[in-house]
Amino acid sequence: MRKIPHTYVIVFYILLISAIMTWIIPGGEYVEKTVYLDGVEKTELVYRQVDKNPQSWQVFSALFKGFVKQSGIIVFILMIGGAFWIMNSSKAIDAGILSFIRFSRRLEQLSWIRRLGADNIIITLVMILFSVFGAVFGMSEETIAFVIIMVPLAISMGYDSIVGVCLCFVAAGLGFAGAILNPFTIGIAQGIAGLPLFSGLEYRIICWVSINFVGIGYVLRYARKIKAYPEKSPVYQEDGYWRKKDRSEWESIAGYTPVSAWFSYGIILTGLIAFSIFNHQTTFVMGDPDTGTGSSLILPMIPAASGLFALAGWFSLRKSVQFFQLTLLGFTILFLIIGVMGYQWYIMKIAALFFAMGFFSGMAMNYSPNRITGLFLEGVRDILPAALIVGLAGGIIVILEDGKIVDSILYSLSGGMDGLGKMASVGIMYCIQTLINVFIPSGSAQAALTMPIMAPFSDLIGISRQAAVMVYQFGDGFTNMITPTSGVLIGVLGVARIPYEKWIKWVTPFMIILMILGFLLLIPTVTVSLNGF
Repeated sequence: MRKIPHTYVIVFYILLISAIMTWIIPGGEYVEKTVYLDGVEKTELVYRQVDKNPQSWQVFSALFKGFVKQSGIIVFILMIGGAFWIMNSSKAIDAGILSFIRFSRRLEQLSWIRRLGADNIIITLVMILFSVFGAVFGMSEETIAFVIIMVPLAISMGYDSIVGVCLCFVAAGLGFAGAILNPFTIGIAQGIAGLPLFSGLEYRIICWVSINFVGIGYVLRYARKIKAYPEKSPVYQEDGYWRKKDRSEWESIAGYTPVSAWFSYGIILTGLIAFSIFNHQTTFVMGDPDTGTGSSLILPMIPAASGLFALAGWFSLRKSVQFFQLTLLGFTILFLIIGVMGYQWYIMKIAALFFAMGFFSGMAMNYSPNRITGLFLEGVRDILPAALIVGLAGGIIVILEDGKIVDSILYSLSGGMDGLGKMASVGIMYCIQTLINVFIPSGSAQAALTMPIMAPFSDLIGISRQAAVMVYQFGDGFTNMITPTSGVLIGVLGVARIPYEKWIKWVTPFMIILMILGFLLLIPTVTVSLNGF
């Protein structure tokens, strides 16, 4: 039987194909042009041909540029891996997983939970939580950190690493596609289209519910099959890495609290008190209050979270240092959510947050500086392949951009819709946005490039601009879970140790279902009178 190419090989083949395309497709670019419409000055994007820049030997320099382009995500992955390795050296996360499993089994003693299935309830609730994160603030890169937790949890519950990835990454992707208040996609797209920010909310909520109902149902069905027949998992062999971890030690984890743990607690609490003084109010922004199309909610989140940590940390230390580490992990996640939603944190500050978690976790265990450093480097080495593949995938985007063909592809696709009916036009626009997402996996970048073209075009064919935004939303959202140019997807698969080719085989039927669902949800936008459309 012919051996399936390694993930690195597949991504490199795609890079080569991209280079060949730069020799065939004419060069072009969109430039900003100032026009006057009814006496009002506007800026629009105009396409122009430029000399193409065929790529040849550049496929090798693209690897270097890809690492530079994706350096933020690469460093993020390495820091996350090192931090979690320090924390789990004490088996704290393993103990937490064991406690969680025991809790879920106790729930099954309740008859109504037993009928529904405790695992089904847990999977559904966790996926809904991450879907909300994806729909509200566009959780994406952050899911890489959660994969390290969710994959061992899923395997310990009798599932596989694919289910673990679904719990966080796929769930966030479902929310991202059915975005409700995501400022990085819906906010930008509606702003460019000249629509009130987050208008059409009612139908978006219906879409979000529909997408999650289908998506979570699909995952539950797969999870039930794997629970019954674990060897049928396409990643059964790869999951041996997670299964071989010695869990016999979980039962015998010594419950003790060294003085260093109290010292670590004191330093963290002192820092949080200072942080609370300078950040006593957190502003959560919905929409754009300056233009009257949004609102803001001001809450004392940092002081409240710090107070909760003071209490939770104290009680956890009285039990054991491992429970204190789990408390530290829980509050790291809480401050991540506050930071992203209230202070617009991105991967640098999130990486620093997890790095601090790992450092103070090691301090709590009374590890020497040399041991903390050694554990961090072990974690970096363990997760290095996931970081390398992200840089390799980034080279694909570099080749397409340097070859001057990304805008040419967009222009050619958008020029073939004249004379079509509304339904056919929406379908073609949907396909175009989906295809473009392969070349431009960034949602905000895709909105900035395509909406100035698609919004006026929707006016010409009698489709509401809100429908054009929905087309962009679905086209951008679903394929993030399959495109090899997505650094986040490649990073997630690398951390979970799922080969890309096996992920493609599993996710393709799922993507077909979601994309068909997306088209069905677009039909009412051109056939029914909807609020905001």
